[in-house]
Amino acid sequence: MAENENTLNPTPNLDQLETGPWPSFITGYKDYFKRTGKTMVRGVLDQLNYSYETKMGYWKGGVVGVHGYGAGIISRYSMIPELFPEAKECHTMRIQPAPGLHYTSKHLREICDIWEKYGSGMISMHGQTGNLQLQGIVQDNVQECFDDLNKLGWDLGGAGATVRTGASCIGPARCEMACYDTLEAHHRVLTYFTDLVHRPQLPYKAKFKFSGCPNDCCNSIQRSDYSVIGTWRDDIQVDEAEVKNYLDDVGVAYFVNNVQMRCPTNAITLNEDQASITIDNSSCVRCMHCINVMTKALSPGKDKGITLLVGGKGHLKVGNMLGSVMVPFMKLETDEDYDAFTDLIDEMIDYWAENGLDHERIGETIERVGMQQFLDAVGLDAIPDMVKQPRDNPFFKADYEAAG
Repeated sequence: MAENENTLNPTPNLDQLETGPWPSFITGYKDYFKRTGKTMVRGVLDQLNYSYETKMGYWKGGVVGVHGYGAGIISRYSMIPELFPEAKECHTMRIQPAPGLHYTSKHLREICDIWEKYGSGMISMHGQTGNLQLQGIVQDNVQECFDDLNKLGWDLGGAGATVRTGASCIGPARCEMACYDTLEAHHRVLTYFTDLVHRPQLPYKAKFKFSGCPNDCCNSIQRSDYSVIGTWRDDIQVDEAEVKNYLDDVGVAYFVNNVQMRCPTNAITLNEDQASITIDNSSCVRCMHCINVMTKALSPGKDKGITLLVGGKGHLKVGNMLGSVMVPFMKLETDEDYDAFTDLIDEMIDYWAENGLDHERIGETIERVGMQQFLDAVGLDAIPDMVKQPRDNPFFKADYEAAG
């Protein structure tokens, strides 16, 4: 063990991680320990070094919580506390951030002061779901730490078989591409499902992500069970003067090679005057490429709303899945719009809670029972937007008797 409180123990396996060309998290941990003397940090480094020797992990779960909550804290107990007593507990508190990750320096300083008082001081901004992850606290300090944070308006995020903390892009706060108010949607929807965030009662986790446009800056289509992506259903807005300026600036050849030819449905045509364009909006698939490149000349349409996709997830169980379109377009502006949205999600969660297997995400349930059965249960009609790929079998069975 170390000779005094501010000395690190030898960690030869971890030292190798500092020799590469990129910054190492090990260096950050070591520097932080030298500045603060937080012994839990030293214990975590010692156990990690031992894990690299034995090629085994030594963290186990358990139950750690605060009054009235069944979720929000990831418990981590060492399986070998006799070897590394400084790391016998290293729990993580998940704190829900503000929508769009808006903070003031005052808010961040308050969180840091509380976390340094009760925990290790290590913070991850942000976890995959979007939480502020306060990493490293012992069970005896959890309740007091939460109480101080809660007095300032902060709440625990999801962990376990719950609705997880939502994530939203910065939306209309700074982005002209936003087709709906991602911040309002995030706040309203997660407030509505607060009970499911705090108290595990689902087959597995359920994530919401809110992206303001089809650029999907939250990676919602591949990382969330309920993906809410902004879109429009009328024509792309075209500023003819800016189109001409763009063509004059970059040249026709550049436009053809980098805009027109990269449209996935060949929906853009350069007119004969070579100073204007025509867009076949009926063929547009909202990939956003032309709008991203010609930001002054093109912008999303005026009739804006959202597309709801369901079933996206990471690699656990059956592997990575993208969300499937459930509602190609709906408005999300008025109280009635939000009521319709949450009512539909309620139907989906209720069906999944009744029929999902343990540790099965809703996308896996849909794949197991079949899309049609799921649609029937939640009251949606099958539409072409739900087709994942064309049929590879051209034959079908005709029921001649039923046909007469």
